[in-house]
Amino acid sequence: MRTGKDYLAALDDDREIYVDGERVRDVAAHPAFAPIARTIAELYDLAADPATEMTFTAPQTEAEANRVYGVPRGRDDLTAYRRAAETWARHTNGWVGRSPDHVGAFLAAFAGHPEAFAAGDRDLSANVLAYHRRTLTESRYVSYAIIPPQVSRATTAHAWDGDLVQVGVAEERADGIVVRGAQMLATGGPVADDILVSCIKPLTENDRDFALSFVVPVGADGLKLYCRRPYAPAATSGYDYPLSTRYDETDALLVFDDVFIPWESVFVFRDVAGLRRQFFDTGAHVLGNWQAQIRFSVKLRFLAGLARKVAAVNGVDKFPGVVEKLGEIASLAAVAESGVLAAEYTAEPDANGVWLPGKRAVYGAMGLQAELYPRVLAILRDLVGGGVLQVPSSVEEMRNPETRADIDRYVFSPTAPAEERVKLFKLAWDATGSEFGGRHHQYEMFYAGAPFVVKGYAFRNYGFEEPVADVEAFLAGYDVDG
Repeated sequence: MRTGKDYLAALDDDREIYVDGERVRDVAAHPAFAPIARTIAELYDLAADPATEMTFTAPQTEAEANRVYGVPRGRDDLTAYRRAAETWARHTNGWVGRSPDHVGAFLAAFAGHPEAFAAGDRDLSANVLAYHRRTLTESRYVSYAIIPPQVSRATTAHAWDGDLVQVGVAEERADGIVVRGAQMLATGGPVADDILVSCIKPLTENDRDFALSFVVPVGADGLKLYCRRPYAPAATSGYDYPLSTRYDETDALLVFDDVFIPWESVFVFRDVAGLRRQFFDTGAHVLGNWQAQIRFSVKLRFLAGLARKVAAVNGVDKFPGVVEKLGEIASLAAVAESGVLAAEYTAEPDANGVWLPGKRAVYGAMGLQAELYPRVLAILRDLVGGGVLQVPSSVEEMRNPETRADIDRYVFSPTAPAEERVKLFKLAWDATGSEFGGRHHQYEMFYAGAPFVVKGYAFRNYGFEEPVADVEAFLAGYDVDG
């Protein structure tokens, strides 16, 4: 099993990462990436610990592998997957949105349906199976970039000015393809092993040059990653910014400057229909988004605990109005958790014997996410009030003997001394008001697409036929004569 040390060593591959106009030469040591790299390393060490029960014998390799990469072939497999994903999510309290198990779920579903990659002009199914075996063997951390650059939402890539703005085929060769252009938004890409590059946005037949799916090492020649501003380097300490200094998984724009992709790394080639098959005919979309809901439910549970703790420290947790707010946040967290468990309870095997969580429950929960998360944050902001502003500028006021006495005297609660109260409210600020917190607010609202897109998944997968039939049967039971 891969360990955290193994993972960190693999980051030394001369990858081309840019922050503030400068190339990062040592990703694992750079202040923007070292904290999240350490966190991912901790996840690998957790998986390698027999006490976590995160391993199984993979039938494809007959060797020990991480459960998060396995193809679920029975209800027990699905339950074991959920528990493994929860183990990782609880280690990060749900704040790492693209841990290795996310794309790992997509790849597992791909491997459970190799026929989806054989229906185009080229049979690429063997590539999918071989790469999945590699993830089982090496526990690779795969990020993905499956959204075109936001050049125009009114047209697709073939109509854009310029040559291959969205990543597309620049050259087809006997041994592979050369790709050029850009794709977004590789969350965690700078510290991943590989990136799955594809397009989930619907394309037209005029966009065949952009209808691709392939995996590429982050250190591939010609691949550049342009990162949004990282938050970890600006954080003064782990005491002041306990989330920013651990979980800032930098998002990145990928730019391909004539990058060679060997055929064995290509899953979909100039096949518009193949893009949809890989996500929806394989069940990858529902399995991957179930993982996302597992993580999201853990995160809401953490925020509910934070809200309850704040109310207790402020001594207001018995006030009826506060109990109402805590009850609401508990209800919202329970809705997300119930969606995860309902999806598992309603799971069924598909035609290939791959067990998939119930789509109604997964997409129903997803459809509410863009509303649940902002509401949870709003309640938490209500409860902390000005308390997140009445904190020392940094931990140095706690360390300086000349200022510590004032902090101890004036910034405390009956149930919590100053050091504990300040720590709690610093955490609340990092969750709700810091740049890190603001990014997560935006992320949770749009991680699966615009809200109308996500609610469209819920609409199509709810199964309106039965309730409509119930209504029609009821209507048929009476008429104007009574």
